[in-house]
Amino acid sequence: MRDFNNDRIDFRSDTVTQPTSAMRDAMMNARVGDDVLGDDLTVIELQQRVAALFGKEAGLFVPSGTMSNAIALRTHTVPGDEIVCDKTAHIYRYEGGGFAALCGASISLVDGEKSLMTSDQVRAAIRKSAGSQSHYPNGSLVCVENTANLGGGACYEQSVLDGIAHVAKDFECATHIDGARIFNASVATKTPVDRMTAHYDSVSVCLSKGLGAPVGSVLLGTTSFISNAHRWRKMFGGGMRQAGMLAAAGLYALENNILRLDEDHRRAKEIATFFSGTDGFDVDLSTVQTNMVYVNTEQPATFWVNHLSNRGIDVFDVGEHRLRFVVHLHMTDEDLVHLKQAILS
Repeated sequence: MRDFNNDRIDFRSDTVTQPTSAMRDAMMNARVGDDVLGDDLTVIELQQRVAALFGKEAGLFVPSGTMSNAIALRTHTVPGDEIVCDKTAHIYRYEGGGFAALCGASISLVDGEKSLMTSDQVRAAIRKSAGSQSHYPNGSLVCVENTANLGGGACYEQSVLDGIAHVAKDFECATHIDGARIFNASVATKTPVDRMTAHYDSVSVCLSKGLGAPVGSVLLGTTSFISNAHRWRKMFGGGMRQAGMLAAAGLYALENNILRLDEDHRRAKEIATFFSGTDGFDVDLSTVQTNMVYVNTEQPATFWVNHLSNRGIDVFDVGEHRLRFVVHLHMTDEDLVHLKQAILS
């Protein structure tokens, strides 16, 4: 499905998706109000819909996944606390050091296998100030990213997610899931999102990647947690006024674009299989579970970025010899044919 005029094939990210015609119609016809005052009925509907889907008490609509994570981290922690996450986690690698600047927290990094932590690793990474003669920070929060971006889009097994949550509770730590692509994980593992996140205190749910909405994430948790998060959203400058048009896009995405993620996963596997069988390239097929493909190249990755760009295909190099392809709703099977021809030409 292309659904917008573009003569290029864009594999850089699933964030490049644009609203389809039907989504734009939903946005245009949305009821709006002042969301800061709690008057936007479409925002309220989106928050309640996502919360119910995940089995959480309440939700908070925010402009971005990065802000959603930042608000969650700040709501869960106080300055001087420590957050446990994988060394490749988005909150550590790609959110501008917000955990330090906005939370005053340190990070305890776990060296997960393909960016996926284990409960034993989390147990070893949690430090508590009590009993340390005040040498340690207070480990108070464990963060999991599902799917794992730098793990190639790999998904946690449910037993591992549950185990990590139980370890965190044993150490009186809160738990947060960065669910930037959590619906991809749900579809790939055939695990309902309310089951996947059942033992986690908060979840950040992105609407603007595989689901195709133009803007926005929803932060989920208890009513008390979301009440506190609302204050931090204000302090971080994330309050929006007539946001119902954006929320309407999110509602449309929830109703129409979840089950179709299987198409993205199928195309990603096709791309991975192609590169795996092509001289000069290598792919760890075990990580290709959702809509991402990380390809190792013998030639410099920049060569292939330029080669493909000259043939109407956009892709990111994520290392000297590494490319990333992300499949999304604007991809077609014909695009994959064009990609293969461009690589072999």
